[in-house]
Amino acid sequence: MSVPASSTSVGVNGSSAQSAAASTPQHVKPVGGKSSRADNWVRAQALNLGRHTAALRDFTHAEFGDMPEAPTDGHILAVNSLMAKLRKPLVAMSHHMNKLAGAVVREGGSATIEHFLRHKHQAHERVQHIEKVWNFYHELFGQRQTRFGPWLLSTDRIALDCYMAAYLGVGEAKSIPAPPPFTYMQTGFGPATYRRGIRLHQLGREMNPFPLIQLPFHRMVNPWTLGAVLHEVSHNLQSDLGLSKPIPLAVGRRLLAAGIPPEITSVWVRWNRETFADLSGLLLGGPCIVASLMDVVGRAPRITYYFNSRGVHPTPYLRVLLSCELLRRMGFEADAAQYAKTWMRLYSQPERAGFPETLLRTAPKAMALVVDTMCYQPYKALGGKRLCDLFRFAPKEQILIQEAAVRLAQGTDPGVVPERFLIGAARFALDQQLAPAEAIKESFYRELSRR
Repeated sequence: MSVPASSTSVGVNGSSAQSAAASTPQHVKPVGGKSSRADNWVRAQALNLGRHTAALRDFTHAEFGDMPEAPTDGHILAVNSLMAKLRKPLVAMSHHMNKLAGAVVREGGSATIEHFLRHKHQAHERVQHIEKVWNFYHELFGQRQTRFGPWLLSTDRIALDCYMAAYLGVGEAKSIPAPPPFTYMQTGFGPATYRRGIRLHQLGREMNPFPLIQLPFHRMVNPWTLGAVLHEVSHNLQSDLGLSKPIPLAVGRRLLAAGIPPEITSVWVRWNRETFADLSGLLLGGPCIVASLMDVVGRAPRITYYFNSRGVHPTPYLRVLLSCELLRRMGFEADAAQYAKTWMRLYSQPERAGFPETLLRTAPKAMALVVDTMCYQPYKALGGKRLCDLFRFAPKEQILIQEAAVRLAQGTDPGVVPERFLIGAARFALDQQLAPAEAIKESFYRELSRR
């Protein structure tokens, strides 16, 4: 992807900032009016690097429009801060390149030329590295200018609602993370998330400044499958709330104390992040999230029964039953029983799937303990509260969702329900055939994007 050149760098709020162009020296001029083809090429290399450096400019809010779906000032500022850090050594390399080019034109000499060529190579690699980061965010921000902008704004608002619920629900004040999660659309089978402060391959191993949530197009088209948003947000919440270490430690201790064999306990501990995201997503969104999970993991038996002793994802077969256990604890016994019955009818022969015999035999006990440990035990990181206290979801919340579903199907205002509940409303409207699927989708995005 080509990167547009710019002679100035403008801050998020439109004020002039020190730009790469302003600090990049002018290209080397001919000495004594003479200009050979070799000298011209050398001078062009210094000029090219200076222009490359200037082109890797800051982003501005204005270039992505002033609609609500545009990236926020916070997201743009975070990316510009990353770009400024990456650009600083490139500016220095550009200055040095200019000096080396001047030395080659004035003096020549094999040692000087070799030094110049090595520096050109290193500078080019640096440009490519920074350009990869610039292009990544340019593409993400640019999606907000397409017809999918309102859809992405909608999923942004669902993610933000989850964060608000978490930080209002904790038992003690916690520093508020910023910026909030940013959603984007990507082709592919499944959703994914990239947590704040981790190194990303897409960024050339640079630190990611805010949570990114990748959503496949086919999920966006079918918003009743967007339980994935709650799952991916929960990955980020586990990190931002300080639960990344306490959760696996608590699960391991609890299972061992209950007599679960160490080799099986280690499997459940390894599954802790994906299990937490499933359970947290269910507490955030209610029973519909089980159906959404079944949409994802209900595949050919060889896939749904797949087990990898070193994998971080629970075997899909057990993921649904684990969520059914939590649904039962939440007070939805009938729903839990119906989902479990349906699932085991679809996948009725787990003993033929190659699971370790001990894993299947101890699974009911282990699942009950994992659900209780993750969701119904207090954690210091939560100010002494339990996860179920942060995300209170009981039958009365489901009544709100069902009422909102009727209104959503009618194309009217669904009322003052949390954004995350609209996923369940869309699912209920679809399952009860309250309106055609396309009408439900249109109402869903219209409501969320107007808020």
